[in-house]
Amino acid sequence: MELSQLAELAKQDAGCKFYSIAHVLTIGALWEAFDNLRKNAAAGVDGVTYADYEGHLIENLTKLHGKLGSNTYRAQPLRRIYIDKEDGKKRPISIPSLEDKIVQRATVDVLNLIFEQDFLDCSHGFRPGRSAHDALDEVGQVICRRPMEYVLELDITSYFDSIVRKQLMEMVEQRISDSSILGLIGKWINVGVVDQGRLLMSETGTGQGQIISPLLANIYLHHVLDVWFEKEVKPCLRGEAHEIRYADDGLLCFQYKEDAERVLEVLPKRFAKYGLTLHPEKTRLVKFGCSAYFEAKRKKGSTATFDFLGFTHRCASSRAGFFMIHLGTMKKRLRRGLMAISAWCREHLHDPLEHQQRILNAKLRGHYQYYGRPTNYRSLTKFVHAVRSIWRRWLARRTRGRRLSWETFSRILARYPLLRPRITHAWSTR
Repeated sequence: MELSQLAELAKQDAGCKFYSIAHVLTIGALWEAFDNLRKNAAAGVDGVTYADYEGHLIENLTKLHGKLGSNTYRAQPLRRIYIDKEDGKKRPISIPSLEDKIVQRATVDVLNLIFEQDFLDCSHGFRPGRSAHDALDEVGQVICRRPMEYVLELDITSYFDSIVRKQLMEMVEQRISDSSILGLIGKWINVGVVDQGRLLMSETGTGQGQIISPLLANIYLHHVLDVWFEKEVKPCLRGEAHEIRYADDGLLCFQYKEDAERVLEVLPKRFAKYGLTLHPEKTRLVKFGCSAYFEAKRKKGSTATFDFLGFTHRCASSRAGFFMIHLGTMKKRLRRGLMAISAWCREHLHDPLEHQQRILNAKLRGHYQYYGRPTNYRSLTKFVHAVRSIWRRWLARRTRGRRLSWETFSRILARYPLLRPRITHAWSTR
């Protein structure tokens, strides 16, 4: 079966199972998957980097394809690293070996053609042609243009590590019956993790950091939440309701408080059935919408806010008096970004000013690219002003005890200017 046929068959028949698709994992597909990998990504337990593998690419891919065909391919243990979270804790990330990345990338490209036909429009995370900004646009469209007055923030505790593998495989098997593909997925989700020299095994989870994990996580929540909410919950509610989800970050919007409270009551039971737990502090119901805003305005009070995908959402009104939502960068995200800038300046304190300016502008450009949404200019300005202060503070360390005045630093900025804030995303016209 050709790749062009997979999506069409999956779209035509929601109950269609695919019994033979492993043959599309050709050497050409593996080569394309290799080209799509990040060239500077961290190496797995075997230490093989992109450049190492590329040195004998044809030979390596031929051997890898042979292993897949002879069923001698074995997934290697994942290498565990930890990255800082906004709350000061550490997030475990599992890094697969390069060959595992290649096979996973090629497999995901095939499976996406099938499962994309099943996923609902409310889901935006890790899907071809969709982004976090599509989800943010959807929030504005739903709350500003529909009679929504309550927002339920969802936060799943350790989502990727809590997925029940048996139930996950049952969901995958609703579409995939190819034993070779199922065998590959089974190897990837059951492989151990090397943490500080020790091989650790677990009974649940998909190993956050694997290329296959976001797709599997989407499949899981598609069945656990999306389909359930759309087909079983919404028909039983008194008013309108809408779901917006990006991976394991989600919002449920309601017209009536009684509907929201009913769903909040049954949601933990629904999740517990699939091994998932809602974070008791981060999962909360807030009154948020047009009526809530103008009611608070009449009483000279304020409305609640909620956080979603790095932005704090606030009720506001346009100059013409119409209800709208203002987005601002979350304080935790601002703080995390500035801490990263400060760490870089400390590490590269004695680099030439021209090099420092180029890297700092690259970091600012990346920040503007994500956070440069309409209504967020003030946060962008605050960020770049703080970056200037951080740069000045670290450059002062090079003056051997002499004070670096703002006048002197202004001359440096005139010669090596930092990028000004820029709105990179237009208003949604959907």
